Amino acid sequence: MRHHNIPGTTLFGGDEAQKGIALNRMCFSFNSAENRTAFLKDEDAYCAKFGLNAEQRQAVRERNVLKMLAAGGNIYYLAKLAGIFELNVQDIGAQQTGMSVDQFKDKLVAAGR
Repeated sequence: MRHHNIPGTTLFGGDEAQKGIALNRMCFSFNSAENRTAFLKDEDAYCAKFGLNAEQRQAVRERNVLKMLAAGGNIYYLAKLAGIFELNVQDIGAQQTGMSVDQFKDKLVAAGR
């Protein structure tokens, strides 16, 4: 299988899945409203319960989706966490491009013309 280097993109494969298992399990737990409430009540304890490593915990504290991806997060699971943080697709796109949210929105509007 040939991998393409796409700047700003973390390819999710077996190594990333192993690296991110704790983070992804935690994010999957957010299917339950009770778990989302528990996370918001004591974020650090909730991360510890799932065994997140220092890199993952720091990315969560910073609300940095790109760092979560680099720490083995799967975007489908991270979407649940992004929702808790009230981050939308434009917020994540802005992180990915290094733009402000307003700049990213302007870019989308310009591309649609």
